[in-house]
Amino acid sequence: MKKPIKILAVFVLAVSVSLFVLSIGAKISGIYINTTPSLPVGFYKVVDEPIANGAYVAFCPPKNEVFDMAMDRSYINQGNCPGGYGLLLKRVFALSGDSVSIDQAGIFVNGEYLPNSAQLKTDAEGQQLPQYRMEAVLGDAEYLLLSDVNPQSFDARYFGLIARDQIQQVVRPIFTWSH
Repeated sequence: MKKPIKILAVFVLAVSVSLFVLSIGAKISGIYINTTPSLPVGFYKVVDEPIANGAYVAFCPPKNEVFDMAMDRSYINQGNCPGGYGLLLKRVFALSGDSVSIDQAGIFVNGEYLPNSAQLKTDAEGQQLPQYRMEAVLGDAEYLLLSDVNPQSFDARYFGLIARDQIQQVVRPIFTWSH
C-alpha cells in the first residue's frame, strides 16, 4: 500500500520540478507561456518588431487602484512589475491617431465596434467592476490593449489606455491551442 503512494509522490514531485525548470528556461529564452483565457493558450516568443495594430504585447500595468483591485481579486498575477503586478499579455487594437470610444456598450475604434468588448457590471463572484468611460483620439504613446477572444477578460474596457513605457515587448504566438 505504501509503495504506490511513494511512487505517486515521486512522480508528482518530478513533474512539478520539470514544469518549474521548463518555465525558467522559457523565460530566459524569451518565451512566455500563456495560460489565461485572454489570449489563445500556448507559447509566445519575444520578437524585435514595432508595436503595431493587431500585435500581441507584454506589458507592466501602471501602479494604480484599478490594478490593485485586479490583483486583490486575482484577475492578474503577482510579479516583478511596479506594484508587485505580473506582466500581462494583450493585443493592440488602437494606437496613435485612432479614435476610441469606451462605454458599457463596448469599445469602438474609428467608428467600428470591437466584438466581445461590452463591459460587464460585475465579475463571476458578483463584485462590481470599474465602469471606464472614454472618448478620444490616441496620442503618440497611447495604446488600447484588450482581448478579442474572451468577453470576460480584464482589459482596456476596465482600465483604459496603456502608455508606451508600460509595454515591455512585442510577442508572437508560436504554438497555441483552444481552451
